[in-house]
Amino acid sequence: MSSSSRTRSVVRTLAAVALAPAVAGSLLATTVTSSSAATSQNDETGKAKPTIVLVHGAFADASSWSDVIRRLHREGYPVVAAANPLRGLGDDAAYVRSVLGTVDGPVVLVGHSYGGSVITEAAVGDPDVKALVYIAAFIPDAGESAGELAGKFPGSTLGETLSTSSYPLPGGGTGTELTIKQDRFRKQFAADVPATTATIMAATQRPVSTLALEEKATKAAWKDIRSFALIAGQDYNIPPKAQLWMAERAKARTVTVKGASHAVSVSEPAAVTDLIRRAAR
Repeated sequence: MSSSSRTRSVVRTLAAVALAPAVAGSLLATTVTSSSAATSQNDETGKAKPTIVLVHGAFADASSWSDVIRRLHREGYPVVAAANPLRGLGDDAAYVRSVLGTVDGPVVLVGHSYGGSVITEAAVGDPDVKALVYIAAFIPDAGESAGELAGKFPGSTLGETLSTSSYPLPGGGTGTELTIKQDRFRKQFAADVPATTATIMAATQRPVSTLALEEKATKAAWKDIRSFALIAGQDYNIPPKAQLWMAERAKARTVTVKGASHAVSVSEPAAVTDLIRRAAR
């Protein structure tokens, strides 16, 4: 098969794949922390509050959590926002696992969109991860990919908004990565974000490798770790029915934000923070 034919095939295969929003602000190449939250404070029981580790999805960076982080810091939670590489599920999970290794004490691990696939794999076997929180996210079982799950229910319109390009692989050859056409960005998955913010999000989006969306999960941490899920009710990337089906399968404690787009971590930070707080308790 020619390279152009393979690219078209990949786009068709991923026509329903839902990805996380890009985000306003500069790209964060490293994890985000705050000196004011460097030392864990105590909760109402006198125990040290867990560290909240946030994992963004595709077309975003760690600053997509900015308003959530501000709220968590005001409540005394230490926070780390990991820089998800977006290159492949196994590699991305290994990176997040290395971030978890730098955190002392209990952790609440949060993933948005494709970041949900990453935390599902990264948390397996880690006794410090006390809860998983899925924000408009994939919750795969072993043997499932993000692409497969996105197409399980009708409703996603993402495929027609995608553009493809090639990038060099470290060992030689090229891979394929996806971006969102900027003129389609806001309507597709950030409809409830202010237009000026959505325009910046579209311009600063990070591409995701098709490998990340095709690669199947090998393990599912939600089978052993209590889970929470936020369903975005106006999500045109991961259909709400798909989100709810995955959350129910994982026996996650679930809330729905009826009017929220896929960019819920940007548009509804209070609701996202509230669910994280519940998981932390």
